[in-house]
Amino acid sequence: MDVKVWKARNSIWACRSAGCVMWSLRPRVVHWVYIPIIRPSVTFASLVWWSGCQTACAKWKLSRIQRLACLGITGAMRTTPTNAVEALICLPPLKLVVQSEARSAAHRLWSLGCWSYLHPNRGHSSILMRIQQSDTTFNMGVDVMRPAFNLEPQYRVIMPTRVDWTKATGDPPAVKGLSGLQMGPG
Repeated sequence: MDVKVWKARNSIWACRSAGCVMWSLRPRVVHWVYIPIIRPSVTFASLVWWSGCQTACAKWKLSRIQRLACLGITGAMRTTPTNAVEALICLPPLKLVVQSEARSAAHRLWSLGCWSYLHPNRGHSSILMRIQQSDTTFNMGVDVMRPAFNLEPQYRVIMPTRVDWTKATGDPPAVKGLSGLQMGPG
């Protein structure tokens, strides 16, 4: 988790220091960079490491990332409380975003039958038990199917020779269409 925090902080500082001393990125641009680029890079694979962010130290590290982004978005003073700036921008705390991503990934894997219960009450596997105990709607499947690849072609390519094309009237040879009808000259 420390590597993710380090990379996210470097990305935020790179965004905030873009431009010269007098002009920096506009708040709208900082918001645009943080939400679709930096935050997903932090929450990537959160299903595996979400249980590690339950400690106070990890929560503090995640809140520092979000605080840097919030201050860049709003331009608020550095003494402004983090919760106030998050509420102003309507951003949920990053620890909740990480848990949400982990829950959705766990539910998706369970619904597709890709989840194996080795130790259901320990580590990252416990999130699925928490989800299913908190709300019974999570025990239902989802309307998702596994992708199935059919690599056999449903068509046949005919490569007529020059003789076939110039034979008789010069019209193209008759070809059967998809519906089985005879296609070609009249």
